[in-house]
Amino acid sequence: MSATAQLEEAQPADAAAASALARLGRGHAGAEGALSIAKVQPMTTARALRGPFDYTLPEGLRDGVDIGSMLVVPFGRREVLGVVVGLADSSDVAEEKLLAPLRVLDEGPPALPVDLVALAEWIAAEYCSTIARALALVLPPGASRRLSGRKRRAVERPRHLAVGTRSPSAPELTDEQAAVLAPLIDALDAGRCEQRLLHGVTGSGKTEVYLRAAASALEHDRGAIILVPEIALTPQIVGRFIERFGETVAVLHSRLTPGQRYAEWRRLREGEARVCVGPRSAVFAPIEDLGLIVVDEEHDASYKHEGDPRYDARDVAAERARRSGAVLLLGSATPRAETVHRVPASRLARRVDGRPLPAVRVLDMRGEQQGLHPLTAQALAEVRSARGKAIVLLNRRGWSNFLSCRSCGRVWSCPECDVALVLHRSGGYLACHHCGHRESAPARCDECSSTAVARHGAGTERLQHEISSVFDDGSFPVFRLDADVVAAADSAPARANADEEGGVGALLRRFEAADCGVLIGTQMVAKGHDFPDVSLGVVLDADATLRFPDFRAEERTFALIAQLAGRAGRGVHGRVLVQTIAPEARAIVHAARHDSDGFIAGELDRRRALRYPPFSHLIRIVCSAEESPPARDAATELRERICASAPSLDSSVLGPAALFRLRGRERQVLVVKAPERREALQVVGEAVQRAAAGGSHAGVSFSVDVDPQ
Repeated sequence: MSATAQLEEAQPADAAAASALARLGRGHAGAEGALSIAKVQPMTTARALRGPFDYTLPEGLRDGVDIGSMLVVPFGRREVLGVVVGLADSSDVAEEKLLAPLRVLDEGPPALPVDLVALAEWIAAEYCSTIARALALVLPPGASRRLSGRKRRAVERPRHLAVGTRSPSAPELTDEQAAVLAPLIDALDAGRCEQRLLHGVTGSGKTEVYLRAAASALEHDRGAIILVPEIALTPQIVGRFIERFGETVAVLHSRLTPGQRYAEWRRLREGEARVCVGPRSAVFAPIEDLGLIVVDEEHDASYKHEGDPRYDARDVAAERARRSGAVLLLGSATPRAETVHRVPASRLARRVDGRPLPAVRVLDMRGEQQGLHPLTAQALAEVRSARGKAIVLLNRRGWSNFLSCRSCGRVWSCPECDVALVLHRSGGYLACHHCGHRESAPARCDECSSTAVARHGAGTERLQHEISSVFDDGSFPVFRLDADVVAAADSAPARANADEEGGVGALLRRFEAADCGVLIGTQMVAKGHDFPDVSLGVVLDADATLRFPDFRAEERTFALIAQLAGRAGRGVHGRVLVQTIAPEARAIVHAARHDSDGFIAGELDRRRALRYPPFSHLIRIVCSAEESPPARDAATELRERICASAPSLDSSVLGPAALFRLRGRERQVLVVKAPERREALQVVGEAVQRAAAGGSHAGVSFSVDVDPQ
């Protein structure tokens, strides 16, 4: 019986009963006797290869292997890692032809809880991927490195995660907080699966609601998962959970060493830790008897995984909560239209300190010179004079967007992608922000030898230079936060000691501790920061995201402005300036009014008329190859297969169409826009599987993105 079948067999009673069955773990095999056949999924990445495969269990292994166990198995001419996804007492293959596992990698109970194995099976089907790729998401950190049979060494917790004080006392709740918390506590008391949107303005105390709900889950001897967009950018919420709950909190994220990640994972697996805080991958934390999942800043695009399977952690959290009988709490000041449409909402309309949201002024840049509007420059000067702080958002990194030759018109482009290279002046190089290609910044044009090389546009690096030049006496420090700063911090010698929090956390702490200054950067500066002394927020080129060919462009523009505005005026009087050449754009007008309800209502009306999510479901299929014809042929065949299998989808399949070349590969895209999700997933999954396994598209890669972001 597979892990999914084992859980579904218990599903009619209720989700809590299924969760209880999952907790039996190793006892499942014993209940039916020692089963002799293990159904093993080899951890291979080939899309054309479909398991599981049967292996015979020798007498000495039968009592030690169960669903979720990790085995080393012979597979062809290799030894590979495999996960047991089912057990049986017979096989369709003659027993004398079956191979036996070479060894078991588990120490004690199976590495994976059976509910995570079942969740991986669901992910593979839901995102048109393979079981092996989905299982890779839930494996213990560093599992693939254990094929050599080496034992892990004990690893201490990172020092920045250790508890130096613990403050279990909680502040008094506001009336609004108490009102939104009450139904959550009721659901936790009753063991009832429930979804709730916490729609609260910035500074309204959403984190305290999360903490109280987690405390309630722990009181019922159930665990909690707290998802945050990016761990390095949200150190304050991590710190509050550690301060409140101490050693029962584990933190999982990529900035830990593999040994440290495994140590935290093991504490969760063994029940030593019952609360997990982390980014999207923490949704797979091995917590048994899960009672609560929180998704903070649920609007954030980083919850969508870009690798295969391209899962959305918000939807995986909803499915895991359903299977566990847990409460799912989605929090945001700017929730997505899909979430508002399908999830009951509770409101926090006021900041906990009673301060109003900052006044927002839209500055029309039509006819103005590029750069800072005179009123923006004046506002920054006033903040400096008052020894205050400001945050400036420009959602474009580097020095200049692109370079061109004034004589012959050449534009410096990436040799692997059909995009212009961005100038990074401090490093003296041009870079592709898609594939990472770099080359030295030119002094002259290679084609015509002209030295008239023009720089176009401005990014955060140039903005930092210009603001620093204005305040050149050092009395008003300028801090920069973008992907280049993050990459430099991660590769710096200081990061060799992984016990340190890293350069991003240190930069944010320096800005927080400074007497005055300005923090400039990309969208990172708008993510969840709580700096009480920031009095000014500025958004430059606010309409840039509106120009993206994406039906979510307006929603993202609204969220970016509203989130940045929420960073100002938390402890002092605040104001926000928004520079744009589209001052009448709907997203900008509503953001300036702090009118989330009005924006979402209009957004839902627009999407309903155009049949976009949540009123339809999108599946994006990309075929890539070194040359364009094979990619186009594969995409054309896929369209034919999809339309033949489901004629009702014929008018809903868009493409194939060419995408820009990426990392040296030509790409063709299909988009399926379907009213019924189940049928579309099944048809697309089967079509891609047949195309990949057919052998007629050698050299073509297939990528399926369900609910593309």
